[in-house]
Amino acid sequence: MHRPILAALFIATGPAFAEAPVVVSAEARPGASGWTFAVTLRHPDTGWDHYASGWEVLAPDGTRLGYRELTHPHVDEQPFTRSLSGVNIPAGIDYVLIRPRCTLDGWVASPTRLDLAR
Repeated sequence: MHRPILAALFIATGPAFAEAPVVVSAEARPGASGWTFAVTLRHPDTGWDHYASGWEVLAPDGTRLGYRELTHPHVDEQPFTRSLSGVNIPAGIDYVLIRPRCTLDGWVASPTRLDLAR
């Protein structure tokens, strides 16, 4: 006697979470008009619907000190570096946090610490 074998196929119906943007490297240097940050990100950009869309510089208490908007996908340019100048870092701050975001998943949960050389 043969019994039929039942196979089940489970399909995830929840939201698909993509890989978050990763800070590959970050540099900061002081200048006469404030600090300049150069941040290199890696993210599996797929096009206009899903790409790394910015990064911010945060004080240790979470106050935003600067923001660099990324206005287009970098599908064929990974990792990529963009800069932000004129960031005012208040006295007494010896490190900042760099937090990237993407258009699909928003801000990353864990920002990257960057120590400042004054």
